[in-house]
Amino acid sequence: MADGETITLLRDGELEELSRALLSAAGADEATCLAATRAMMHASRLGVDSHGIRLLPHYLAAIEGGRVNGRPTLRFEAGGGAVATLHADNAHGAVATFAAMERGVELSRRFGIGAVAIRDSSHFGAAGAYALAAAECGVIGIATCNSDSFVRLHGGAERFHGTNPIAVGVPVSGARPWLLDMATSAIPYNRVQLYRSLGVPLPEGTASTPDGRDTSEAAEADMLAPLGAAFGFKGAGLAGMVEILSAVLTGMRLSFEIAPMPGPDMTTPRGMGAFVIAIDPAAFISRAEFDEGMRRYLDGLRSSRRADGVEAVMAPGDREWTTAERRAREGIPVDVTTHRILRERSEALGLPIGHG
Repeated sequence: MADGETITLLRDGELEELSRALLSAAGADEATCLAATRAMMHASRLGVDSHGIRLLPHYLAAIEGGRVNGRPTLRFEAGGGAVATLHADNAHGAVATFAAMERGVELSRRFGIGAVAIRDSSHFGAAGAYALAAAECGVIGIATCNSDSFVRLHGGAERFHGTNPIAVGVPVSGARPWLLDMATSAIPYNRVQLYRSLGVPLPEGTASTPDGRDTSEAAEADMLAPLGAAFGFKGAGLAGMVEILSAVLTGMRLSFEIAPMPGPDMTTPRGMGAFVIAIDPAAFISRAEFDEGMRRYLDGLRSSRRADGVEAVMAPGDREWTTAERRAREGIPVDVTTHRILRERSEALGLPIGHG
């Protein structure tokens, strides 16, 4: 788990049911309960625990406080041809982004590509959930979102970009999708928390002190470095691309203008943007050609020569699918703090969960 704490294994179905019940009790409508739970469970199943069920207490507080509208009215505005804008009414980010990707897929069926800008949204969790939703419909999905600033620029000495994720999902005939879900920072902040709790030094060039000095001491880390270490201008450039698509193109707040996710203000909407694209391969080549090309690519990748000590060369998503299979058998790990909060909340509703 992310923080190195004691964990409890809970059944997948139990967590899903609990999440929907607690969100509903907090004032969320059915669409919000389903979408937020779907996004968190995607992350928990695939091992992205920082964006999994441990976010539920935060989402409950955001809905109860008014930061997130638990009963939004989503409104699409056609932009002409293959594009649209979704006015999300300060919805939970998962509700808005799943809806936007669904519209993007519909547009891609008609035009070969569909792009949807999302306005007035909120934290959407793991970007891969939305890219995967497209891939499961047989099209290529791309999802981006900026977030409150926590990452310095290359050579910078202050927080500027968010971790600004990029996710891409590609359908693979007869197999799990190719799934890339990455932050544009050198490491996720969750890694800093983990290393801080374990007393382990951070990798060089991944985090900085408040004055911008590189540090390997997790306790000193105040901001993250962009992806790329000495070549961090590449990570900063990718983060900038996400910023432009997710904030500038949607007319929403830039990363350094977004209120911090942890609060303390849990009443004011954060005005976040996001952007999704769906691409139908059949608009370019036959489906058979596309499927064969993906097969050749992945066969070549996985059979390529391995470096000494490396067990296997993996495609994006391979590690996550393996984790999902294991957790389907063994259960979803929940850290002790999250488990305590969920247990207290569930017992108040007469829905006790496992006590570990």
